[in-house]
Amino acid sequence: MSLDIAQTSALCHQIIDEVERAVVGKRSSLEMIMSAVLAGGHVLLEDYPGLGKTLVARSFATALGLDFKRIQFTPDLLPGDITGGYIFNRSENRFELRPGPIFANIILADEINRASPKTQSALLEAMQEGQVTLEGESMALPKPFLVLATQNPIEYEGTFPLPEAQLDRFMLKLSVGYPDLNEEREILHRRHARKQEEVTLTRVTDPQMVLEMCQAVENVHVDPDLLGYIAEIVQATRADRRAAVGASPRGSLAFLKMACAYAALSGRDFVLPDDIKRFARPILSHRIVLQPEFWLTNQVADRVVDEVIARVRVPVLK
Repeated sequence: MSLDIAQTSALCHQIIDEVERAVVGKRSSLEMIMSAVLAGGHVLLEDYPGLGKTLVARSFATALGLDFKRIQFTPDLLPGDITGGYIFNRSENRFELRPGPIFANIILADEINRASPKTQSALLEAMQEGQVTLEGESMALPKPFLVLATQNPIEYEGTFPLPEAQLDRFMLKLSVGYPDLNEEREILHRRHARKQEEVTLTRVTDPQMVLEMCQAVENVHVDPDLLGYIAEIVQATRADRRAAVGASPRGSLAFLKMACAYAALSGRDFVLPDDIKRFARPILSHRIVLQPEFWLTNQVADRVVDEVIARVRVPVLK
């Protein structure tokens, strides 16, 4: 039985409500991550230590009813530690496949920029094509498949910045941010009240239901003028003088998928211009490669995105 938009929206809000039992005061970020799940995209969480990035990933996996694996990226991590490989079985005198942690529905790539480029590249095929190639044999990953990666924006010693090709494969780049005073009080109150560290969450869906929710998003209507609006935004990033490289067509597709997903999450079967503008920074800022003279200036990419959104004419829908 397929799900309609109303059922999909109700399940999304139920999932987010369940995650909010563990994660306090981050509703907007949780809605964006839930939209990425519906859109089938990967998310890069860049923020300071201790702000709940790992908790967010684990809580979503539990509420969605999906298999979850955590990979701690370190300089000595090898590609085979992620993908697995063939091990010789002496008792049976043959090689047998020992799958790595990549064979799960949700992968938490913790501190992804601490691993070498060779190891980071082990995720490229998985993130784009949903498969892994071992010894010349391609093996499909379980569906749905989502990578939630984290990195620390202030500690660069012993790290390897993600190459543009890998950054482009993340549909969104988000920052969790510090809680405000009331949210921090609520965090302390909840921890004191439950008398234990772990928050016990309830499963809301299962893998098949998540796939049906993703399929429901395909029925969301997008006006042709809005498709043109997306194209103009992405083209404007390529024309900006501060950008050496603008957003790719993958960025355009990310806009389309995320706008449809957020509309479905909001209970609508049509996309509004605000659905597109909402995701401008998370979709575009990590896809813009700045000119060398702007490399040491913080927030330039965000300013480019904000100015592009302000400059491009918003279509008036009939």
